[in-house]
Amino acid sequence: MAISISLVLLLLILAVIFLRNGGLKISHALVCGPLGFFLAGTSMAPTIQEGLTATADVVSSIRP
Repeated sequence: MAISISLVLLLLILAVIFLRNGGLKISHALVCGPLGFFLAGTSMAPTIQEGLTATADVVSSIRP
């Protein structure tokens, strides 16, 4: 578990650096992909899922 959290943090830091430098490149996508897979395997996954579901519900309830 400690290794996966460390790996998630490393990939998250790399993803933030890549996004701040501008332009998404293939190498950036290769870092962001595994970040998502490793993040899904952590204990934060249910919280992230609930947050995304709540956000989607709020957005879908907005009527223009």
